Amino acid sequence: MDMQGSERIEAPIETVWRALNDVEVLRQAIPGCEALEKTGETSMSARVVLKIGPIKAKFDGAVELQNLNPPHSYTIAGEGKGGLAGFAKGGADVALVEDGPDATLLTYEVKAEVGGKIAQLGSRLIESTSKKLAAEFFSTFRTVVEGKPQVTG
Repeated sequence: MDMQGSERIEAPIETVWRALNDVEVLRQAIPGCEALEKTGETSMSARVVLKIGPIKAKFDGAVELQNLNPPHSYTIAGEGKGGLAGFAKGGADVALVEDGPDATLLTYEVKAEVGGKIAQLGSRLIESTSKKLAAEFFSTFRTVVEGKPQVTG
């Protein structure tokens, strides 16, 4: 499953790059994230709880930052195991381009794969949930970086 999108962030490229490498910012932006800890220079461990259709699963996994090209791009790759629910793995190529003096255009291309019980839910449900989660992550990330109060509804 592949998807892509972009987000215009009202912050300089260096600020956005720092946020993409900040564990606390990422923890706030990842939907369902209960824990995110740095385990190395470019690696983290994560615990995420997600509801996909009728299945609610807790995923424990690892995240690795690869292909670093500061402050322009990197790949974030991860894999999580959700016990009986199955597994999820994938990555996102993230690129930053200056969009004026105080704004950055962030583009992303995500590739994801699921297996186990989750995979039995059907590709339509998995794809729509994945797109929703990706959009939620990047939207929340933008809000956190711009320093605007988050509106929950």
